[in-house]
Amino acid sequence: MKMLKQLNVLLLCILLTACSSIDELSRLLENEEPNVNKKNVQEMLSLPNELVEIPKDYFKEASQKGSLVDLYYQSFESKTYLQKSKIIEKHAIVYLPYNYTPDNKYNVFYLMHGGWSNETTWLGSTQQPNAFKNIIDNAIEHGEMQAMIIVCPTYNNLSESDSGDYSLAITLTNNYHNELVNDLIPAVESEYSTYAQDVTLEGLQTSRDHRAFGGFSMGSVATWRTFEHSLNYFRYFMPSSGSLTSDAEYLAQRVKDLDYQWNDFFIFAASGTDDFAYSSFKRQIDAMKSIKDRTFRFANNEEDGNLYYLEREGGIHSEEYARVYIYNGLIWVWNVN
Repeated sequence: MKMLKQLNVLLLCILLTACSSIDELSRLLENEEPNVNKKNVQEMLSLPNELVEIPKDYFKEASQKGSLVDLYYQSFESKTYLQKSKIIEKHAIVYLPYNYTPDNKYNVFYLMHGGWSNETTWLGSTQQPNAFKNIIDNAIEHGEMQAMIIVCPTYNNLSESDSGDYSLAITLTNNYHNELVNDLIPAVESEYSTYAQDVTLEGLQTSRDHRAFGGFSMGSVATWRTFEHSLNYFRYFMPSSGSLTSDAEYLAQRVKDLDYQWNDFFIFAASGTDDFAYSSFKRQIDAMKSIKDRTFRFANNEEDGNLYYLEREGGIHSEEYARVYIYNGLIWVWNVN
């Protein structure tokens, strides 16, 4: 019986390797592929019922370390971006997994910082990596997370202190999609091996299943803005403790405007009950869950829905909890355990 189970899992892994998207896996299940147990597959593709703690050992350096790389590229001043009148130099931190090779293709997760922060906040700098970089390394080494490229950019515009000005940060996150799609993604995905065949807008749209965007606090606002403006370039979204609007009909209309269906994207959201952003964040999630046209369908897996939310009892607005939320998303997305 144990051997049969192992063979079943092995076959599943082979099938998943051959599938370029969740849609292909869905067809396998619907066609009742021999030896594939649908219930087991569903469990493996599902998010947990409660947030998983980060193992304490993961905060230490891993044996198999990924690397951080400085990426420099040009963009345009945010407020006048469409006029393209002022060129600015931008910087992002790129995480390459252990044994990265251009012979393989990698999914890409774009991870945005919050207020009073910058592109080094999440993973550190090339000279001084921080604890979350260790967590990523360990999660990949232990097989809990798929090896992927992680990009930490910034919406800071003319000054590193821009993110400390709340009203300015709101404007910059709303504008950020211009730089993201036209400048950052092409800079990253022309330099590193991803699923994009080319970095034309068409090429980036075609490879959207292999791209995710997430963030905490104002980074979460940037995530919702990316959903609003750039759904055609991303399939997965991980907002946490930062809301955009409780007008679920507006967000649903954005999906319809691009002619996408409910199963063309997935949102994993999280927050803490003692977080000052909790009430407004949960209000937005509840509004999306209850929308009548079912553009948003609450479920812990992609087969049954496209929106899932977990909360941490007593969680506050801090880096400690931000790490937990993003970690939970990363050990699920593009992954089968």
